[in-house]
Amino acid sequence: MLLGETLRVAIAALRANKMRSLLTMLGIVIGIGAVIAMVALGNGAQESIQARIAALGTTVLQVNPQRVRQAGVAIDGSIAKLTVDDVEAIRQHAPDVLMVNYQQDRNLQVVYQDHNTNLRVVGTVPNFLDVRGYALEVGRMFTDREEAARRRVAVIGAGVAAALEIGDPYELLDKQIRIASRAFTVVGILKTKGAGGFGNPDEQILIPFSTGRFQVFGTDRLNDIWALAGSEDLIGPAMDEITIALRRSHRLRFDQPEDFLIRNQSDYLETLNETTETFSLLLAGIAAVSLVVGGIGIMNIMLVSVTERTREIGVRKALGATRLNVLLQFLIEAVVLCVLGGAVGILLGIVGSAQLAASMGWTASIDVRSIAIAFFFSSVVGVLFGVWPARRAARLDPIIALRYE
Repeated sequence: MLLGETLRVAIAALRANKMRSLLTMLGIVIGIGAVIAMVALGNGAQESIQARIAALGTTVLQVNPQRVRQAGVAIDGSIAKLTVDDVEAIRQHAPDVLMVNYQQDRNLQVVYQDHNTNLRVVGTVPNFLDVRGYALEVGRMFTDREEAARRRVAVIGAGVAAALEIGDPYELLDKQIRIASRAFTVVGILKTKGAGGFGNPDEQILIPFSTGRFQVFGTDRLNDIWALAGSEDLIGPAMDEITIALRRSHRLRFDQPEDFLIRNQSDYLETLNETTETFSLLLAGIAAVSLVVGGIGIMNIMLVSVTERTREIGVRKALGATRLNVLLQFLIEAVVLCVLGGAVGILLGIVGSAQLAASMGWTASIDVRSIAIAFFFSSVVGVLFGVWPARRAARLDPIIALRYE
C-alpha cells in the first residue's frame, strides 16, 4: 500500500472506535496540559519576582548585621550591632553612595477605633521613598524636622486599611491610629508595592526614626541600612567602600571576618530565580510522569487492537501488504493519537493556566518553547510506545492470521 492509503486506513481504524480512541488520548491530554500549565505558572512566578526586584531598584544595596563565626561556628551573643554611627561612616567614606537610608522595625499591635491587627512598624528617615523606590498615593511623607522633633506621625502602606478591615483606605488619612499604645497621626498613604520576599511591603507603617528609637523600640540598633549607588557600574566600588567604612567603624582587624553582610538586588534575584526554576522543573517533571502513563496506555490499547484485528492483518498481507505497510499503519495510529492528544493538551494547558492565574491571583506566562517541546514530546511518545505493537502486527504470519477467530 502507498503511504497515503496507509494513512487513510489508519485514520479509518481510529474513527471506527471513537470512544476507545478518545479514552486512549486522555492520558496524553492530561500530561501535556499539566506540563504547559505548570511551566506557565513557573515562568510567571519568575517574571513577577524579576519585576518586584526591579521595582526595588537595581542599584540599592542592603546591609544587615551578622553573627560572628569562628572556624565555621557561630559564637553566642555575637550578633553584630549596626548603629547610626555606621551610617555616618558610610556617608563620609563611600563617595559612590548617593543616599543612605536606615531603619528599625518590629511587628507591633496597631489599633484604629475598634479595629486592631499586628503589623510591621518601621522607624526610618524621610529619604525612605527615594532610596527604597516607594511612592505616595495620597498625603505626604514626614519631614526631617518632624523626625528630629520625634513627632508622632505615620505613613501607612496601601494594605494597612485592609488589614484593619477598613473598606476605604482614605478613611485613615489625617486620623489617629495607636501603635504600641501611642497615638500617631496618619499623614500619608503609600502606593501599592506588591507582596514579595518574606513579608508584604504594603502592610507596613512608617514612623520617624527618632520617634521609633526613643518612644517605641527603645534601642539604638538598626535592622537594616540601605544604600543607593550612583549607577549599576558603581555597585561594586560602592560595596567595597561600604565594607571599608564599616570595618573601620567596627574596629575590625585585617584578620577578622566582617560582622555584617552587604547584598544587592541581583543577589536576591538570582537566588529567587534559582528557587522558582527548581520548583518549576519539579512540577513539570511530576506532570511529565502522566505523559509516560499515557504512553503506556496507548501501547496497551494498540496491543489489544493488534489482537482484535489479527484476521484483518492476515487479509491485508494476503492481498499484498508488506511488513512495512502494516508497521506504518499501526505506528501512524499511535502517533495520530498522541499528536491529537498533544494538541488538545496544549489548548487545555493554556486555558487551565489562565484560569488558575485568574482565580488564584497568580501570574502565568506561556512560553512558546514549552509548547513546542511538549508537542514534540507527545509525538516521540507516540513513536516509542507505538513501535512494539506495530512490530508485533507486522510480524504476524498471514496464514496463521487468516485462521484467527
